Amino acid sequence: MVVDKSKNTQILVTFPNEMVEDIEEYWHKKRLKNRNEAIRELVQKGIEKESSE
Repeated sequence: MVVDKSKNTQILVTFPNEMVEDIEEYWHKKRLKNRNEAIRELVQKGIEKESSE
């Protein structure tokens, strides 16, 4: 997959194994396309929650 670098930035992030398991559970539960989509959605939810407090 080609990333449009004018709209996106790739970031390498390391997660603890337990967190990866939680992310993968969320990914499958929500029937998302891939793990990256799950991570983006979870980050967005965290940002929205933080800004509403």
